[in-house]
Amino acid sequence: MKKLLLILIVIISACSTPKKCCSQNKIKKYFKFATFYGAVNGGTSISDVDVYSVTNGLNTETVKTPFDYNIAFGLRKIARFGYENRATFYDGTESTYGDAATLGKIKGLEFLFEADMKRQEGVEYLDQHHFLRYVADNYILKGEYLQDGFADIEYFETSQRYRYKVNNKLSFNIGANQRIAEPYGYNPLEEWILYNGDIHYTYLALQEGYNVDVYSNEYYDPQGNVVATSKDVWESVIIPDILAQYVERKRNELPVEWNHSLVLGFDYYHYTKSFWFHSWANLLPYHYDMKTKYSYHKYIKDQWYDYSGGLIFGYKINKHLGLFLEGKYNKYWNRQWHDFKCGINYVIF
Repeated sequence: MKKLLLILIVIISACSTPKKCCSQNKIKKYFKFATFYGAVNGGTSISDVDVYSVTNGLNTETVKTPFDYNIAFGLRKIARFGYENRATFYDGTESTYGDAATLGKIKGLEFLFEADMKRQEGVEYLDQHHFLRYVADNYILKGEYLQDGFADIEYFETSQRYRYKVNNKLSFNIGANQRIAEPYGYNPLEEWILYNGDIHYTYLALQEGYNVDVYSNEYYDPQGNVVATSKDVWESVIIPDILAQYVERKRNELPVEWNHSLVLGFDYYHYTKSFWFHSWANLLPYHYDMKTKYSYHKYIKDQWYDYSGGLIFGYKINKHLGLFLEGKYNKYWNRQWHDFKCGINYVIF
């Protein structure tokens, strides 16, 4: 993925600039108003939980969850929309919905490179969002890499679109989209499912290196440690972990899949100091069947719709009362991720 991102930077930079793009002045122009930032954020996670057991008398175990943190690094050059506040410092926790829009506030090259190492409620994961976007009067070039650990989605995407401007607020676009991702839709457990719908979990566990002593009713992990002394614990605690680890390992072993799709979209932006409305949407209604072993077509058996969109609305009814609504929604393959916020503001005096 990192090599593809580097190639993307070179291609878009070469396609969108004159031959003098390598000069010092051009480099300064690209990075003018760009901001590099790094930040560490932390806070208390969920409170400690006391777990009680009466198996061998009363026993109390306290489950502690380590503190939450977010370590962020980024480089961004994205013009602010009229409704966005100027950031004094970027700390990596911003939720800027306008970054997901197909078009930016200005024409030309804009970019974002951000990585976040997070721990939330004891779960550690990595988020990354990188994109390069070049907007002209009649075309759009964009490349994006997204890894959302919380939503379990990761892909690299490029698109080349023709842009038709209806006016200064509304435009439509159509073009080609290419995505590289793991073979979503593939279920490693399918080969272990029996004719009645049950799964042969014990045989799978044995294949993964676990052992079962049916006479002493003891269950061992691949290192020979006893992990359960009853069938109930084996089935309710150990087997779910084995299945989860097996699915993750099998998914990671597979090569990435190419997806070539048609993309249609629109973008609308209107702003005044008392009312603003920004909306965009992208629809991928047709996907070329690569006829590979793990192609998503194999699981869907037909075409499918992938789409994304966003809406940002604000209205200051008078000098005291104001309303706002912001959100975005994405659906790619069998993955959905979204977030929103809405509310009311009333200035008392």
